[in-house]
Amino acid sequence: MSDAAPDQPTPDRLSYEEAREELVEVVRTLEAGGTTLEESLALWERGEALAKVCQAWLDGARKRLDDAMGTEPAD
Repeated sequence: MSDAAPDQPTPDRLSYEEAREELVEVVRTLEAGGTTLEESLALWERGEALAKVCQAWLDGARKRLDDAMGTEPAD
């Protein structure tokens, strides 16, 4: 099973804002229900991939800020 439908870019090619907005839509769709099990699983997988992309963007931003301030990263 693929993380993206043929017309969707792979999550790692999205900006933070694009990934976050799509993740919000995935959550809304899942919460609304009315999808088949297969559709729900595909949405869940896409959401997981999008969440990882968002976290990577945030981690990168934190590192850049820490580097700029000359501080050690917070755990």
